[in-house]
Amino acid sequence: MQTREGALAFAPWRRMAGGLIRRGEEARGVASALSSLVPRAAYFPDFLTPPVEGGPPELREGVDRVLATPRRRLRHELALLSASGGRPWAGAELARGDTTALTALGGNLRTYHREFIAPVWRHIDAATATDRALRTRALVDGGTRALLDSLRPMAVWEPPVLTVDYPVEYDLRLQGRGLLLVPSYFCWRRPITLADSELRPVLIYPVDKTPPWSTASPASLARLLGPTRAALLYEAAVLACPTTSELAHATGVSLPSVSQQLAVLREGGLIASRRDGKRVLHTATPLGHQLLGSR
Repeated sequence: MQTREGALAFAPWRRMAGGLIRRGEEARGVASALSSLVPRAAYFPDFLTPPVEGGPPELREGVDRVLATPRRRLRHELALLSASGGRPWAGAELARGDTTALTALGGNLRTYHREFIAPVWRHIDAATATDRALRTRALVDGGTRALLDSLRPMAVWEPPVLTVDYPVEYDLRLQGRGLLLVPSYFCWRRPITLADSELRPVLIYPVDKTPPWSTASPASLARLLGPTRAALLYEAAVLACPTTSELAHATGVSLPSVSQQLAVLREGGLIASRRDGKRVLHTATPLGHQLLGSR
């Protein structure tokens, strides 16, 4: 909301968010308060993105981790934010770990999620799930090197260095620690990492957002009924990002017919497809998984 970058990718979400801000005092206040903590600047506090262990946490758990940040770290990171030109909402009170300020921050995070994120979560979930499937396929096919090579052109693996198209000149030394790859819908153009190199190393990178806001109509879903499409959807869900040829082999259907049926599945929002060199990889979307589970 604070930049014009990604005009096409984020235009539908910006229109929705702008309407919420214009119409609702609560939404406007929450957006203003949080934008002061995450300004359009070179730095924003690391404590707002707590570490992820054992998979993505539920919203409540994530907010609790933010609010459990030690006071010393709150003071340090909010001081860095002020020094970089930011004017954090409730800055002094928050830096002291004031209970009222922390409670208000937690409420703002939950309200922001409910108003601005939850309505489009299916699109975000589909984009990140597709990316995870593609990275998993690369890892299965060629190991760690293939996984890191799949990040081109935003990152280039030249052992033992991963060179990233990063906004500023910065060296992050792993020193034996693993690197956590985090696909992000709202990350734009370049990957980013945490400012504090002592924290767990992460690389947050943008996912493919095309088509950004596909919607399955009842007519499209009705066309999906039938054994061939059901079999293709099932195989796309259980295989590791299969190719068109692999789906044809798994279902015993001719290649031209598979291509036609996959187009119907894409139109219905049940699978996502992405070209990888000379082949096309397919994966079931969260909506596709839900449909399989309900049947």
